[in-house]
Amino acid sequence: MVDIFDVIADRTRRDILQLLLERSTDGQDGTSVSHIVQVLGASQPTVSKHLRVLRDAGLVSVREEGQHRYYSLQTAPLDEVDDWLVPFFSVDPPTPATLPEPAAHAADVVGRAAASAKHAVTAALRKLPGR
Repeated sequence: MVDIFDVIADRTRRDILQLLLERSTDGQDGTSVSHIVQVLGASQPTVSKHLRVLRDAGLVSVREEGQHRYYSLQTAPLDEVDDWLVPFFSVDPPTPATLPEPAAHAADVVGRAAASAKHAVTAALRKLPGR
């Protein structure tokens, strides 16, 4: 199984994901390898290697049209990263020593829900026309 943290640790792969995110919010139906090469200024073999890693991790999907391949962002695998990060978003997280167990659990659940809602709203706003 692929460790999503290892996959996104590479700067080039993060740049590819960012580019695909920007293109998807602009209403593009996939991005060609040649466009990624042009924007990143990387070689085609390098970009293809990174796209293979991203595809194997489920972070991108590919659509083939003749000899061209168009890549699109798939965000579901990033849920693992989101789940790990959410507890860190709390400004002053409660500690088990300061809250009884049911309250600590409730605070954790509410914090995760709030961070996930913020993420969902932000993603939805990015998809609005003119953004």
